[in-house]
Amino acid sequence: MEKYNTSSFEGFILVGFSDRPHLELSLFVVVLTFYLLTLLGNMTIILLSVLDSRLHTPMYFFLANLSFLDMCFTTGSIPQMLYNLWGPYKTISYVGCAIQLYFVLALGGVECVLLAVMAYDRYAAVCKPLHYTVIMHPRLCGQLASVAWLSGFGNSLIMAPQTLMLPRCGHRRVEHFLCEMPALIGMACIDTMALEALAFALAIFIILVPFILILISYGYIARAVLLIKSAAGRKKAFNTCSSHLIVVLLFYGTIIYMYLQPANTYSQDQGKFLSLFYIIITPSVNPLIYTLRNKDVKEAIKKVIGNGVQKDSKE
Repeated sequence: MEKYNTSSFEGFILVGFSDRPHLELSLFVVVLTFYLLTLLGNMTIILLSVLDSRLHTPMYFFLANLSFLDMCFTTGSIPQMLYNLWGPYKTISYVGCAIQLYFVLALGGVECVLLAVMAYDRYAAVCKPLHYTVIMHPRLCGQLASVAWLSGFGNSLIMAPQTLMLPRCGHRRVEHFLCEMPALIGMACIDTMALEALAFALAIFIILVPFILILISYGYIARAVLLIKSAAGRKKAFNTCSSHLIVVLLFYGTIIYMYLQPANTYSQDQGKFLSLFYIIITPSVNPLIYTLRNKDVKEAIKKVIGNGVQKDSKE
């Protein structure tokens, strides 16, 4: 065991896409572009939520949380990925791997719960419009956001140490471009059934339960929308929820496949490309989805840009 632990503390080799060197430069450009778009888009939403008083509502409070989360999520993994794609060095220290694993697990868990909280907010807006401001008061919004953040970090506090402590018989090659739980469990040289069972049990609470709550919320929303007689009212209700629903489908589609399957069925190539999708693509398109389909956000952007132009003209 001492030999195994010593080899682990030397660090890990992130194989990534080194078996496809012709792809690495192209991936570097793509990943860097999407990372910059993620930072720009999500930072814009956070600033708009702060600067425009019309966006001081529960929906945009949770959206600002989601944007901050996406910025942290990508920053915890993409810089290391860019470093490995750019040069010949594919190593990451044991401490660096531990930090990356902890935050990827934690922030992924936070997003699962936060999306369920946002679904409840949309349920209250569509199904209880007259009581919406009473139901979604600032204190409750803060509590719900805190539950999301604490749930994700609590889950990671359990799973990250358990995953890192697995003996690997001196193996250091991680068949991935980041320290992700399924890839690290797959490196173990012992039976990991107990750990996989624990991971599956926690995933039920962190992934499946929020997803089921989202489905229940949208079941009630769909019923309420069908009862609206006017076409304009149905369209307004649909626009209120469509952006969030698209984000849910994009995020949960990959997360459920990644974390709710046994490690022995885990495909290395599928894992890499699915991770690219939910770590790079989803956080970068979230701001676009909410901006392009949201009248309030578009008006807030025009207002901020208009104020900036007026200040420049006065100067």
